[in-house]
Amino acid sequence: MPELPEVEVVRRDLERELIGKRVKGVEVDGMRTVRRHHNRKQFISRLEGKKFIGVERRGKYILCRLEGGDVLVIHLGMSGQLLRAKTARDTKLKHTHVIITFTQGGQLRFIDPRTFGEMFVTEADELNKVSELNHLGLDPLENAMSWEHFGSLITQKHTKLKPLLMDQKFLAGIGNIYSDEILWGAGLRWDRMSDTLSAQEVRRLYRAMVEILQDAVKYRGSSLADQQYVDLHGKPGEYQHHHKVYAHDGDSCRRCRHPIVRERYGGRSTYYCGACQV
Repeated sequence: MPELPEVEVVRRDLERELIGKRVKGVEVDGMRTVRRHHNRKQFISRLEGKKFIGVERRGKYILCRLEGGDVLVIHLGMSGQLLRAKTARDTKLKHTHVIITFTQGGQLRFIDPRTFGEMFVTEADELNKVSELNHLGLDPLENAMSWEHFGSLITQKHTKLKPLLMDQKFLAGIGNIYSDEILWGAGLRWDRMSDTLSAQEVRRLYRAMVEILQDAVKYRGSSLADQQYVDLHGKPGEYQHHHKVYAHDGDSCRRCRHPIVRERYGGRSTYYCGACQV
């Protein structure tokens, strides 16, 4: 599943490609992707003729602002991809569910094999009624805060660090990959209780979180073996080459040379160094 860095890369690509473009036509294959609408016509009619004027992000949701006050909300889900096609003649990939054609030429296509992603249009004033957006926690890339403030939030909780980092109501956008990488960077075990951290450990955790997420954006996200994540132009990210622990079980820890271990928790694989993460 794309996490915060991947979605931020796509948002920046969309900002460069969409703003100022006007929608000529929209094609929708089935209702699954636009399921919040009563029918396909309702979704299409709220996009056709509209010009894109801004692109924002809330957690893993992309908000494309349209002239007139509507917002196209996009969530990539488990396997969603947004691809820019230069012409309508470009090969259409399997599982392409929405195609937006621009008056200036070219298309934006939404591909989603597992169909957990979605697109819907709502009024800007109605965004506060979208529960998924309302309940999002702090955004580690957008919300500037001191490590002391971060520490006061994290030590108020009494829970294991990894599920806390992945709790979208606490921090928006961090998932399985980056929680493991952040905790390795901070030298903290995934199952360490949040209210046991010292001030120094809080500071390390905050610094690791900010630096790793920023680096992941710089390297345009992580594309794993399935390459379900690619950028708007179909290119994979490169941050997977910089992963220190994720999917590196059996390899030597880059910090202490002990082997990286894999553990199952909550139906997910967790990767960490049992020697230098404490």
